[in-house]
Amino acid sequence: MDIAATVWNSGSFLLSYLVPFLFVLTIVVFVHELGHFLVGRWCGVDVKVFSIGFGREIFGFVDKHGTRWRFALIPLGGYVKFSGDADPSSSAADSAEVERMTEEQRARSFPAQSIAERVAIVAAGPIANFVLAILIFAGTVYAFGRPVLAPRVEQVIAGKAAERAGLLAGDVVLTIDGKQIRSFSDMQRLVSTHPNETLSVTVDRAGTMVTLPVTPDLNETSTALGKQRIGVIGVQASRRTEDWTTQHYSLGEAVKVGFSETWFVVDRTYDYLSKLISGRESTDQLSGPIRIAQVSGMVASNGGLLALINLAAILSVSIGLMNLLPVPMLDGGHLMFYAIEALRGRPLSERAQEIGFRVGFGLVLMLMLFVTWNDIVHVHSRL
Repeated sequence: MDIAATVWNSGSFLLSYLVPFLFVLTIVVFVHELGHFLVGRWCGVDVKVFSIGFGREIFGFVDKHGTRWRFALIPLGGYVKFSGDADPSSSAADSAEVERMTEEQRARSFPAQSIAERVAIVAAGPIANFVLAILIFAGTVYAFGRPVLAPRVEQVIAGKAAERAGLLAGDVVLTIDGKQIRSFSDMQRLVSTHPNETLSVTVDRAGTMVTLPVTPDLNETSTALGKQRIGVIGVQASRRTEDWTTQHYSLGEAVKVGFSETWFVVDRTYDYLSKLISGRESTDQLSGPIRIAQVSGMVASNGGLLALINLAAILSVSIGLMNLLPVPMLDGGHLMFYAIEALRGRPLSERAQEIGFRVGFGLVLMLMLFVTWNDIVHVHSRL
């Protein structure tokens, strides 16, 4: 019975966590690498390998242009290898390979391209991630609309910021610091991102406009991704059926929503990082594959395919931002080397690039070890 239970639990884990995680990650990685691939092809560069995953190849094929498309054993990333690259993760050219090329082949190699073309090829990966997020956010609201709860205060909790500021049950929030509030979630977003900051809140109180200074309290809550420190004012949302509506969008409006939602993720990520550097946030929200798999499983179980696709949009933005960090081995590190090359009029020496790559590899490895340990501690604490 114990063996049967173990097998059943293992299968349940694969279906509940691993499969949703791989579904989300594969979409994000494929689109990122597709950005590099398409712009590289557009610039006339030969692509040798397009890989989803690392390590031993599980299966693959060669297309009519000579590119090897492969799916590898370790599905935690991917890469595109261009002709003349020493390594997909480095900015250095493979001098020996370039030397063996004919003039025609050399012209189609990655190192032979102008700085502008190389920048475009490298930047295309993160840009593709942002485009994916915009398309997902825009596509979901265009196809299904968005449920909207009116920003009506159902109840004011005693002793909290809303009561201290003078908010009353029945108030409908119109603006916060001059920004129009169309839904209860709009209010939550603004309040949650401004703890301990005084906000000017204008409400409709039985037909009379009233403006109140409200200072959200800092509240710490535990989530699947760690402890979150957000602002709260202590109000409950309306329970009235008539306060729920479904807002539909034209194509143009949906695209605006896509940009807005993507920018919100970017803004919150940079806000968290700035607070982390200044010591106002802790590292417990830094997540690795284990916690992302856990969240993917929870989202798939509770929200279904649509919620999982929206999670892919959020993860896509995060991966796009991470890859823009100026760390050798990441796309941002390549862009940094190209900026130096443009300023110097010549690329850094192979030795300097190698040192940079090793430093970057060490930083990425330390980050991966840290977030994995963070994940283990977090998951264990919730058992």
